[in-house]
Amino acid sequence: LFPVSTVGSWPRPNYLLDALHKRQDGDITFEEFNEVADKAVLECLEYQHEAGVDVVSDGEQRRDNFYSFVTEKLDGVQLMSLAEIMDIVEDKASFEAILKQRDTPAFAIHNPTVTGKVKPRTNLALDEYVFLRKHTDKAVKVALPGPYMLARAMWVDGITDKAYASQEELATDLVQILRDELIALRDAGCDYVQFDEPVLSDVVFGPDLKERTFMCASMAATSGDAHQELTWAARLMNAITHDVKGTNIGLHICRGNFSRNEEALLNGGYEAMINYLLVMQLDQLVLEYATPRAGSLDAFAPFPRMREIGLGVVNPRSDEVEPPEFIVNKAKQALQYFNPDQVYLNPDCGFGTFAERPMNAPDVAAQKLESIVIAARELRKEYA
Repeated sequence: LFPVSTVGSWPRPNYLLDALHKRQDGDITFEEFNEVADKAVLECLEYQHEAGVDVVSDGEQRRDNFYSFVTEKLDGVQLMSLAEIMDIVEDKASFEAILKQRDTPAFAIHNPTVTGKVKPRTNLALDEYVFLRKHTDKAVKVALPGPYMLARAMWVDGITDKAYASQEELATDLVQILRDELIALRDAGCDYVQFDEPVLSDVVFGPDLKERTFMCASMAATSGDAHQELTWAARLMNAITHDVKGTNIGLHICRGNFSRNEEALLNGGYEAMINYLLVMQLDQLVLEYATPRAGSLDAFAPFPRMREIGLGVVNPRSDEVEPPEFIVNKAKQALQYFNPDQVYLNPDCGFGTFAERPMNAPDVAAQKLESIVIAARELRKEYA
């Protein structure tokens, strides 16, 4: 009961950042970069092993961020900094104002931009899983960017529209790539596959969707209709997961994990999107609940026990280590609407979303994981 999991990312060590810069500058090959990244993955794994985590990840150590890494794996995609994108976007002044308001440094965050027809050069994350599997007996989770986020984040008017007539046409290619990757991971034995769709919060709580926005990704303008956008996101997800059995499929949503300034992040409960999430063909919803910004677990009152929940119980952006008592209490709140065997315990989000701007230090992150593990043991004593 109450398995402890990470959400994905872990802070990258300085030697890995140096190698990443060399890779992005073309000074070393992807294979040479991976030799350095192997060491960082094993260090990240050791933190999780020592803390007692049940479902481990590779900390996304090979990735510049949780979605931009697809540039290495796909043809037709180019990595651009937000500063470069700012020179191209439809309304430069508005986008610059959004980045400033969101406490987002344009130089430190990179965004994949579609410049031609998108085709897989190699698997997206199968190599990450295969390496990690060789070094742990624990259950393994691999995170993938969600289709809705990619379709919005990788679209830049003036560039992408020369290759695709619409975001919908682009999304068709992305869905096939992600479905193939999900099946490949399942067939290789991956225990958990988590799709990241943080931008769904932007649809509900963000600014006018008719303008380009930033919420963990540089995102193209949309229809401005939240119902239409959330319905499309659900259809894209189901096109990927339909009839795929044999691995636990999750969806992660947060309200931003790019700044320690909580006021720069979005605010609001899950009530506005819960109906759309529950029509998605998923096993688990990985949700943030460690801060008041996420609202109440009462959002699940009309829909008890319909899914597993990856319950966010620690804030990855704070120095304070939440005590086990806080985590136990949060889990017991969830048990109003979930069975004990449906509740996983995890941080709200990753500890190192962007390589250049980690949300926390490794030692603090490790202490937070240890606190979750202690809480899980207490809960097992009571509910086993």
